[in-house]
Amino acid sequence: MSDEDRRWMRMSRFTSEWQTGFKNYIQSIFGGTSEEETAPCPCTRCRCMSYRTQKEVRTHVALRGFDESFIQGEGNGPPLLVEKDNADEGTRDHADGSHELISSLINGVVHGEVIGNDEEDPNGSAKKLYRLLEEAKKELYPGCKEVTKVSFIVMLFQIKCMDGLSNNCLERILRLFLLVLPDGHCLPTSLDKVHKVVRDLGLDYQKIHACVNDCVLFRGDYAERDNCPTCGESRWKESGGTEKDGPVVTAGGQKRFPRKILCYFPLIPRLQRLYMRASTSSLMRWHKEELVRDGKMRHPADSLAWQHVNSEFKDFASDPRNVRLGLAADGFNPFGMLNVAYTTWPVILIPYNLPPWLCLKQPFWMMSMLIPGSKSPRMNIDVYLQPLIDELKELWVQGVKTWDAKEKKNFTLRALLLWTINDFPAYAMLSGWSTKGKFACPYCHKDTDYLLLKFGSKHCYLGHRRFLPQNHRWRRNKNSFNNKTETREAPVPLTGAQVIQQYESFEQPKFGTATKKRKQREEDSRWHNWRKKSIFFDLPYWKKLLVRHNLDVMHIEKNIYESIIGTLLGIDGKCKDSDKAWLDMQHLGIRHDQHPVLENGQYTLPPSLYSLGKDEKIVLCTFLEGVRMPDGYASNIKRCVDFDGCKVSGLKSHDYHVILQKLLPLVARHILPEDVARPLIELSRFFNALCSKELVQSDIEKLSSSIAETLCQLEMIFPPAFFDIMMHLPVHLAEETKIGGPVCYR
Repeated sequence: MSDEDRRWMRMSRFTSEWQTGFKNYIQSIFGGTSEEETAPCPCTRCRCMSYRTQKEVRTHVALRGFDESFIQGEGNGPPLLVEKDNADEGTRDHADGSHELISSLINGVVHGEVIGNDEEDPNGSAKKLYRLLEEAKKELYPGCKEVTKVSFIVMLFQIKCMDGLSNNCLERILRLFLLVLPDGHCLPTSLDKVHKVVRDLGLDYQKIHACVNDCVLFRGDYAERDNCPTCGESRWKESGGTEKDGPVVTAGGQKRFPRKILCYFPLIPRLQRLYMRASTSSLMRWHKEELVRDGKMRHPADSLAWQHVNSEFKDFASDPRNVRLGLAADGFNPFGMLNVAYTTWPVILIPYNLPPWLCLKQPFWMMSMLIPGSKSPRMNIDVYLQPLIDELKELWVQGVKTWDAKEKKNFTLRALLLWTINDFPAYAMLSGWSTKGKFACPYCHKDTDYLLLKFGSKHCYLGHRRFLPQNHRWRRNKNSFNNKTETREAPVPLTGAQVIQQYESFEQPKFGTATKKRKQREEDSRWHNWRKKSIFFDLPYWKKLLVRHNLDVMHIEKNIYESIIGTLLGIDGKCKDSDKAWLDMQHLGIRHDQHPVLENGQYTLPPSLYSLGKDEKIVLCTFLEGVRMPDGYASNIKRCVDFDGCKVSGLKSHDYHVILQKLLPLVARHILPEDVARPLIELSRFFNALCSKELVQSDIEKLSSSIAETLCQLEMIFPPAFFDIMMHLPVHLAEETKIGGPVCYR
């Protein structure tokens, strides 16, 4: 079916053209076959990867419409009709996912796009893949219609991974299949041959041994060493190793098991794979060939950071096939149990060349490495990033020869890491700038306006009047702030060249958890907050980027909402309005109407403007308990509300995001005075506008000025203890968005 014939698929499903075309399509696919026969469903959810009956296809497409990849011709091959066997229906359903995924890959790549090139021969890696896909069409044994050789191997390895089977166990299962399969089967006769098929599919990874104290990786110069050159710890376990630990056989035949293993997934083969399919190769050029340029930002390609790369590196930007990547890292507990203190750190790469509807889809995420636990690597994460940095340097300096299935030619593929995406604690790990202490803000750096509270014993970050225009009346208002006028300019973020210049003032510390910690007096006299020299500056282009590390907006929203709701409801551990906060205001000589009053030898606290009575707290809890969200939009907030204690707990980060932007303005105006409700509503509107999928530069500039006023209004109302680093960071979010583009991609 040509592109002309598929235009009706993009029309409204209520038009006569769509209904006529859909009727003809169903007739051509199913014809007069029985109702039990199936074909690939082209709806937006199934995407030709699931086989459905005629009735199911009609229902799915009528409700969801045709998938865009199918409309663009990705499903040109004739559909495969599969007869249902009622006796084996349960078995087929169990294997649907892997079998249909492999079938889709074979039909899309082999039949539709890449085989039959007459212009230039593919490179070695492309030929290996195409040979494998040709083999994938072979039946597992004569007459087998359900699975092929490759799909069987993929399902076998899926069982191994999901159920934690060892290599010995898998080999015994393989021998059993070899005994029962009929003559003429094509199943590999050994586990090594099975592994070769998996490697050719690109599903393999490298096991790199690491020091148990995160000092070094045993690679390169340290590949043959048995002890860590930094801390002297042994590379091997004394006893108790298993086959899963990746044993190494010595010359004497003895097995030794490493104490810590980094699972590293090479980046270059997967970037090359994106261009071995014509449809995906075409999508990787979207940012250059099909991007709508109307002055609005909808994609990172519209951002100033992207345009800056184009102007600084014109040779790189001249070929739209060169890839721009984002790096995301965070820790999680793989066991899903709160009572188990274990943290594993995945590092994921995201290709930004793709269009918005595919850019952040999970099939295009690239797992780069899996950093083992049981504790966070912290500043030692640079040790584990070394293999990735080496590949990124190769992709920038030399490039790799890659087969382009669309143009039927080989080209030199290059890649650039645009920025990193992480929450605020991980920001410190990747950038090297500590996000704790007096210089916690990485944008204000040494000019951070900090104050150590005497009674609260914590740093607070005020001084938001610096971000107002010079002629703003609040700059001269002493009584409402800190009894001083404000004449300072807003701090300017450090450029890459300035960072490197500051790196020259200190030596790179040794990595590892066993290294000696700095003395406290050294921390007090420090004029910067650098804890290491970031490994990302090994990339030749890193110092020239406008945004190197992004602030996580949703993480900031979570902490801000916790501070607001904890203060309003007086939740223990979250409330910023405590006895110590009042004593700090008295010590600083501000807010005289909120100082503790000494009566009969006891201190009494006057009611705050934002204090809620029992009735108002119940109104707030009742409102949150009665909220009903669309399915999948947010969690069941009702379960997180405790009426007896007037508390809200157990929310997810996305729930905080929804409540702060959508729900807080609705209830704040009814339970709070206008002077308190107004800045909270403005804060909510700021985040709501900032997280929009479509942004305009003029609107972002308005947000940049409005957030400074909003934070100053909050300074007039809430105590200094309320302003931790998370309450300060919103003042930088608008400027970062102005440079980096829409928040949802960062």
